[in-house]
Amino acid sequence: MLTTAYIKEFLGNEFDLVGVCPAVTPSGLSNFHEWLDAGYAGEMEYMEQRRHAYSHPSHVMEGTRSIVMLGSKYAQVRPESKAEVQPIGRIARYARSEYDYHDVIHKKLKTAKRHFESMDNAARFRGVVDTAPLLEREFAQLAGLGWQGKNTMLISKTDGSWFFVSALLTNLELEYDTPFEANHCGTCRACLDACPTDAFVAPQQLDATKCISYFTIESKSLPAAEWREAIGDWLFGCDVCQEVCPWNRKPAAYHPFESEQKSPLCESLSDWNLDEMHKILEISDEEFRVRFRKTPLWRSKRRGIVRNVLIVLGNLGHPDSLPFLKSALNDDDSMIRATAVWAISLYNGEDSRIAIEQMAEKEDDSLVLAELNAINRKNG
Repeated sequence: MLTTAYIKEFLGNEFDLVGVCPAVTPSGLSNFHEWLDAGYAGEMEYMEQRRHAYSHPSHVMEGTRSIVMLGSKYAQVRPESKAEVQPIGRIARYARSEYDYHDVIHKKLKTAKRHFESMDNAARFRGVVDTAPLLEREFAQLAGLGWQGKNTMLISKTDGSWFFVSALLTNLELEYDTPFEANHCGTCRACLDACPTDAFVAPQQLDATKCISYFTIESKSLPAAEWREAIGDWLFGCDVCQEVCPWNRKPAAYHPFESEQKSPLCESLSDWNLDEMHKILEISDEEFRVRFRKTPLWRSKRRGIVRNVLIVLGNLGHPDSLPFLKSALNDDDSMIRATAVWAISLYNGEDSRIAIEQMAEKEDDSLVLAELNAINRKNG
């Protein structure tokens, strides 16, 4: 017979945080709908398409009565970059890994599912890791794991916000933990004030269409010119609002998926120096797939990562990068060519001017032409 105590003890061997809550309609559902209606989801159309499914966990698994909410810590101390002298392109801490956290956590959830169901033929479980229509952070607060900070992240008093949230849904009626009612952000505005793009409309309300993580991961488009410089040196994701949070000042003990076998097809990920960024501009789709298929960077595919590299190199303005930016003008993808045009325009000098003039003579794609016209208007 499965008991709540046994389930929590078993999961506690693989997860850092464990809490249990009932499967109910989220109290913040109306706020979520207002967020969608405001257009703050941007290109993340899957949220609108599944709007109704967020109304109850039973839409994720029929018959769900309880949810075990889980937390898995990730890099809380930023590893020393191997690019100490040259400028770097930064990668969010959660993605500085040789394997995708979805794969790692799903494996643990599947193991737990099989184990629990083998003990009780009537029990059913389903594990999810931020891909199902479930307001995970709200249920995590209901399960007592922490509170939602002003930066919308789930914050634990003991572990800060450097952890992944996942869930195990079940048809069993379990014993529930006390919801986390308090909010320990107080009058602090560190995360709101530090955001490079002012993406927070209000506390706990993020306009994703202004967020650097959205620009560099979720969006498939070229960010509007007004946002590109604000992206700065962020290649993939952004940690600013978590790095300034007082609850993240004291990192907890961290052991990053030690039991996982590393993929032999990719290198260890860290911040990228100039040489690494230059190499990415020359990588083929197939080479990108082989190197990054099992890593978080695969989500943006080659197209998105090359776009991000071009924006970062444009912002860094290092003279060694100009030949590689010029080479990107010949890419088959018009968005990459358009981004390269913008990046080159930030470099003062005869070489950059000639490259842009030659591009204008041969280009016929509307997206690239729009960038060229914008440069002409800017230069008068």
